[in-house]
Amino acid sequence: MTPEELAEAKRYGRRELVCGLIDKAIDMAYLAVAAFLLARPIDAWLQDFGILKNSDTLRLLALFVCVTALHLAVSFPLSFYSGFLLEHQFKLSNLTFPGWLWRYTKMHAVGLVLGMALFAGFFWLIWLTGPWWWLAAAGAFFVVSVILGQLAPVLFLPLFYKIKRLDAPELNDAIGRLAEGTGLAIEGVYRIELSAETKKANAMLAGLGRTRRVLLGDTLLDGFTTDEIAVVFAHEIGHHVHRHIRKMILLGIVTSLAGFWLCDLLVSGYVAGYGRPLDYAQLPVWTLPLFMLILTVFALLLGPLQNLLSRHYERQSDRYALQRTGNPEAFRSAFRKLARLNKDDPDPPRLEVLLFHSHPPIGERLAMAEEST
Repeated sequence: MTPEELAEAKRYGRRELVCGLIDKAIDMAYLAVAAFLLARPIDAWLQDFGILKNSDTLRLLALFVCVTALHLAVSFPLSFYSGFLLEHQFKLSNLTFPGWLWRYTKMHAVGLVLGMALFAGFFWLIWLTGPWWWLAAAGAFFVVSVILGQLAPVLFLPLFYKIKRLDAPELNDAIGRLAEGTGLAIEGVYRIELSAETKKANAMLAGLGRTRRVLLGDTLLDGFTTDEIAVVFAHEIGHHVHRHIRKMILLGIVTSLAGFWLCDLLVSGYVAGYGRPLDYAQLPVWTLPLFMLILTVFALLLGPLQNLLSRHYERQSDRYALQRTGNPEAFRSAFRKLARLNKDDPDPPRLEVLLFHSHPPIGERLAMAEEST
């Protein structure tokens, strides 16, 4: 990076950090208000509608829609600034305002539908299984994680990006050679049209089982050499070789057990505060925002530890990529290009890394590549 590019990346990183911190504060404050002040009045108001009064499930879904819609209204100014204005100020976005608004609406519409299905299933587990619901919920979390992992590249990603099979024989051959002997079964290599939205470059190994595929952003394919793309792909293979996805799923089961148990402890205590012990078969619908608040706080507290583990996994994959390709120069040039394209601060503040970074800073990754030569 030139001194000007570095200064711009640091300015962008600082503003992203401030936006991230404000976003977390808004989430916490809003969900606390929703859980302790709004939930019961909204639930009582919903019962004035005949079709909702006699159906806890429909009222639960209606309450979820109300809570989510209010949350989006409260957080929209920050979303507009961080997702549209900030990206345009630093010349990272290719979206017009209507395009951004359509993508924002579509993303939250998908999230709303998924959230309704997940919380309906969540409450039905509690109503049916009673005091041990948190064990059943952890098992359901595992099943849902696997299903969503399989569906993501074939159902959800195409809702937001154009994806087509990559027609690049030389690159396909290089990727095939890198995957040989690793046990990695790939359904195909695909080009994902990121440039319609952003100037940033990215690549990923997406899906599980039969849907596992390599997705290479067009911004990556158009601006990087074959050797540089091969190094990026070798990094993704490293995640497979070190079984990181499997480990993260197993860790997710453990953390979901802890999170759901904590929910049971706190929600039952809160309901008992209204003068009656919790009857799981009749768990009040108005406890929904409290569950959302507890799970959000739990995820917030757990986030730095998850980021720490994720950065460890990323370092393992970096080392694997360097060993597999034997091309540290391509590794360094690829990550230098990524830093410039994405305006990544190579040495961000430690607080930012702790709270938000699932990957090591690029400066650290480049230093590791230098040490390997």
